[in-house]
Amino acid sequence: MGALFDIGSSSIDGQGIFARSRIPARRKLGELGGERITLREARRRAALRRRIAIVELPRGGAIDASVGGNEFRYINHSCAPNAYMRIFGGHVEFYARRTIQRGEEVTCDYGETQHEGTLPCRCGGARCRKYL
Repeated sequence: MGALFDIGSSSIDGQGIFARSRIPARRKLGELGGERITLREARRRAALRRRIAIVELPRGGAIDASVGGNEFRYINHSCAPNAYMRIFGGHVEFYARRTIQRGEEVTCDYGETQHEGTLPCRCGGARCRKYL
C-alpha cells in the first residue's frame, strides 16, 4: 500500500481509499494498476460484474484494476469529487481537485459507465445525479 492512502469501509460503496495525511490541491495521487486487456474483453467482463473496476482507454484497450490492481481500484464515485482521473498515453492517473483532508475518502466522478444509467449513485452529495 502506498504511503499516502489507507483502504477502509466506505459509506459510498464497500471499501474506499482514504488519505493518510493532508494532500494539497493539484497533486498527482498516483496511477491505476491492473491488467491490460482488449476493449472486447473489458466489455465482456463488465457485463458479468456488479462492481466494475475497468477503465477503457481512448485509443482502444482497457485496464482491469480488479486483476493485479493497486489501491486506486478502490476509488469510489462521487458527483462532487475531490479528485479527477486523467488518461494520458495509455495510463490512468489521479490528481487532487482540491485539498484532501487527512482521513477523507478520495473520490472521482466516473462519468459514463458500463452501467448505462441503471446503477443508483450513493455519493449523498447535494447535486447527486442519482444514477451512474
